[in-house]
Amino acid sequence: MLDLKVMMRYKGEKAMFTQRQGLIVWLYSLKQAKMLRRFGNVHYVSRKLKYAVLYCNQDDLPGIMEKLNSYSFVKKVEPSYKPFLKVEYENSIPDKAKEYDYKMGL
Repeated sequence: MLDLKVMMRYKGEKAMFTQRQGLIVWLYSLKQAKMLRRFGNVHYVSRKLKYAVLYCNQDDLPGIMEKLNSYSFVKKVEPSYKPFLKVEYENSIPDKAKEYDYKMGL
């Protein structure tokens, strides 16, 4: 994967990143798992639980979900909620004992 500075130098302009979102596709059979590549990047395929994790653009998500649900080998399609999770935590007061240990160098 290229570094952002290298990409900017290579393109000569600012890089625009598209918002991506994961899809969990539950399958009846893994024979057609390769066919999922045309909808996005296949990140992982579980042979035991028969599901695939697929990444695609957030703008195209509803159309891709509808198209995938129409196939006979697909059980169900679930979107990943990771882009909507809050990652900034509140009330992160450090513990007094840990703070003392950090100052001591332990």
